[in-house]
Amino acid sequence: MHMSGQTAFTGAAKTGPTLISLKDVVVDFATRDRVVRAVDGISLDMPEGGFTALVGPSGCGKSTVLNMVAGLLKPSAGSVTFEGRPVDGPNTRVGYMTQKDTLLPWRTVEDNVGIAFELRCRRSERGDKAARVAEMIERVGLKGFEKHFPSELSGGMRKRAALARMLIYKPSTLLLDEPFGALDAQLRLIMQKELLELVDASGMTVVLVTHDLEEAVSLADKVVVFTSRPGRIRAVRDIPIPRPRDPATLRFTDAFRDHCAALWDELRDEVAAAMATPHA
Repeated sequence: MHMSGQTAFTGAAKTGPTLISLKDVVVDFATRDRVVRAVDGISLDMPEGGFTALVGPSGCGKSTVLNMVAGLLKPSAGSVTFEGRPVDGPNTRVGYMTQKDTLLPWRTVEDNVGIAFELRCRRSERGDKAARVAEMIERVGLKGFEKHFPSELSGGMRKRAALARMLIYKPSTLLLDEPFGALDAQLRLIMQKELLELVDASGMTVVLVTHDLEEAVSLADKVVVFTSRPGRIRAVRDIPIPRPRDPATLRFTDAFRDHCAALWDELRDEVAAAMATPHA
């Protein structure tokens, strides 16, 4: 990660070659009567195989960063690169799970999960579609709901179906925007552990947006703390907790509590500033 004046814990976070790089990025959005700066001068390097969490107050530009990496939004100034090349259109090399599940309402769970075979998977991979879909549905805890439509599922179940749909085509990079926000506390811990096991086994690169400091510490190698809007980087902190990790037991350790407390010390003033600033 790159940021002048950053504070960080010492420890062994993953430090592969840079995969995603933002250099002096500025993002402005035009409203009816003014221009709102969402992101202001962000420079950030994320390594291949690393797990990076972005935290900060609402409206600070975290999701904007994901949209730029996914190629859905161009910066007003600065550059965004992936594998050393500018991101200048939809980035088909990433799997992106947005806050909304975007399931197709006319398709069943298994058809929604299997849509990747129609859009993204090579023809040689399509022969094992049924087995892959069944395996992924079971992995996210939706076995028995294969024939259900999205309208027949709870919010948490829809999130799990969307996660299965993204993971089934085995992207090397995951962009996750509050992926577990709709889940209850117990299921969230289970899904966090499933994600960690999948990432550790595959070596995937992950960028996670979350409002939950405990989730960030449980999952990430590095946590990037954003300021209130316009979003700048206040701190980048390593989370050198050994892997494999179990989020259900990790939270009872001193190291976990120390990391959460240090991050909250960075974030507390930014949350207060965001609450005191009128939204656009």
